[in-house]
Amino acid sequence: MSASLARPRVGVWLIGARGSVATTVVTGCAAITAGLHPPTGMVTETPAFTDSALPALSGLVFGGHDTLDCPLPKRAETLTASGVLPPGIATAVAAELAATDREIRPGGPTPGDTRTEAELITAFADDMTDFIRRHELERAVVVNVASTEPASQGPGAPLPVSTLYALAALRAGCPYVNFTPSEGMHHPVAAREAERSGLPYAGRDGKTGQTLLRAVLGPMFAQRALTVRAWSGTNLLGGGDGAALADPAAAAAKNAGKERVLSDTLGTVPEGEVHIDEVPALGDWKTAWDHIAFDGFLGTRMILQTIWQGCDSALAAPLVLDLARLTARAHEAGLTGPLGELGFYFKDPVGAGPAALGEQYAALTGFAERLAAANPDAPAPRPGPDEETR
Repeated sequence: MSASLARPRVGVWLIGARGSVATTVVTGCAAITAGLHPPTGMVTETPAFTDSALPALSGLVFGGHDTLDCPLPKRAETLTASGVLPPGIATAVAAELAATDREIRPGGPTPGDTRTEAELITAFADDMTDFIRRHELERAVVVNVASTEPASQGPGAPLPVSTLYALAALRAGCPYVNFTPSEGMHHPVAAREAERSGLPYAGRDGKTGQTLLRAVLGPMFAQRALTVRAWSGTNLLGGGDGAALADPAAAAAKNAGKERVLSDTLGTVPEGEVHIDEVPALGDWKTAWDHIAFDGFLGTRMILQTIWQGCDSALAAPLVLDLARLTARAHEAGLTGPLGELGFYFKDPVGAGPAALGEQYAALTGFAERLAAANPDAPAPRPGPDEETR
């Protein structure tokens, strides 16, 4: 567990708070805090972050917005039945799930909602500030884990719903993390407000499976001077994300981040596309195939194929917890603007930074050291061998 167990409580406000990812986040945090499961997949629970003064998992308080009305305990039962959550865990943390469910407020806009964009932003921001006030929280981080939405239609079009929530977060004084491909803080209106706010923010589109592999394999081909001729992929997935990505416009928004990883690591975009197919029977599980055609010495043609099969919520949840803790700590340390050092977690990261996973991890651990340097309670660094003999 983290060394920062006595730190003040921090809020995590989830957009899409009754979805699979959010439910797994809340369940997992409660299970880890109770000692029922180890923090597998949480990078912030590794030794590199021991002195970074991150919020303790036991000190995180959850709330959020959603347009769904399925109670969180019931949602956890459904995820248990589908094999996403281990048997018995939802029952063991039922009190924590119920407490979070009481903090979920109606999202929007819903069909028939006549509120203007300004009224929606105000309502969302009021919910966030009320949450912080009632729980006497030191701060709260807003994390978007809602379903992917199509890209906005350009100037003059209505603001994307994700951007309304991002603007509400800024108004409430909350750092913001976009774990989805949706526009959120990337919209020009929100980007301008973010710059004026002085708040830290991170995103977008969590890197959990296929693109995680691409961030490793792309640099490998480049570093070994192997020419990639074509890179094609297929994703099969169900659940809410599968249904959302059945919309071609939403799928295009998702694929943009996957393509960016290849262009940044290879220096060019090879032939081939990524296809996303909805398979409702898969539920929260997904399968991703990649077919990579490349040239070796003397033009010898070769092929690498990969298969990734995983549970989207179980892959995403530890990253969401990491990001909430890191962004909250960055806010406490007075950092502002895009947190490029958190690019390790994203397909299409904000700010400047490398695209290769190894370089991103080095930037992330450097960020941990930066946070530790801003921690007055951190132990002094040990002297080096030369210093000890002086």
